[in-house]
Amino acid sequence: MKDAVVGLQEVGGRTLRVAHWRLDRPSDHPPVLFFNGIGANIEAVAPLAEALPERAFVMFDMPGVGGSPDPLVPYTPWTMSWTASKLLDQLGVDLVDVMGISWGGGMAQHFAIQHPGRTRRLVLIATSAGMLMMPGSPKALTKMANPRRYIDPDFMMKNFETLYGEGLGSGPGKKGHMSRLQPPSPRGYMYQLLCMLGWTSAPALPFMKKDTLILMGDDDAIVPLANGKFLASLIPNSKLVIMEGGGHLFLLSHKDESVDAIRGFLDAPHPEAELEAAA
Repeated sequence: MKDAVVGLQEVGGRTLRVAHWRLDRPSDHPPVLFFNGIGANIEAVAPLAEALPERAFVMFDMPGVGGSPDPLVPYTPWTMSWTASKLLDQLGVDLVDVMGISWGGGMAQHFAIQHPGRTRRLVLIATSAGMLMMPGSPKALTKMANPRRYIDPDFMMKNFETLYGEGLGSGPGKKGHMSRLQPPSPRGYMYQLLCMLGWTSAPALPFMKKDTLILMGDDDAIVPLANGKFLASLIPNSKLVIMEGGGHLFLLSHKDESVDAIRGFLDAPHPEAELEAAA
């Protein structure tokens, strides 16, 4: 991974594989704290960190995923948000822009709610409000819940379109993404599923005042577009951007459009700052 510093760190009593980009470089932008999708390791979304070279990035593999050792006990969104905050302390980072994709979008919401003082802006990608969500297609969800999709590469390839929609088509992007994925351990995968069991952000979102970008694909079989519209209706300062023809992995299939939308949102001045400048 280009420019990444990768290694194991002890954080809040857990050992995590952590990657960060450009933290030692001066920047006009706060770093990005990124939460990945279920079972996905750092490498899966490393191209996004490389596509936004003006920003520092911080990511870590969840326990039992990628290079992070198996968790000894289950964890919750609260404990992992606390752990992420401790990691930022260790890295000397105060304020961050928080991003999350799919399962990680739930973690991003929870972090912003639990640590509002550390969160500047929020980017939610192909995600939902948790338990109160419009489910995807039964065919896709059945395969989504099957650990074989990570442990058995042939199964994963065979069912790729079912799991992720047609967003990546049959081009080279599919194989490139598959080669970056490393199977989680059975315990790591199960604990990630359990982490969000019964969780929802819906009651708290109307009180969250963070500027929020919601990116959704209109051909997502895992997290249908209706979930993004629901999030937008709950979050006061939110903007919904829809990727036409985008499946669950539109962040890869619609990379240029996604990066442009994210950069434009993060670079936009806050309305209050615009008023102060005009005064």
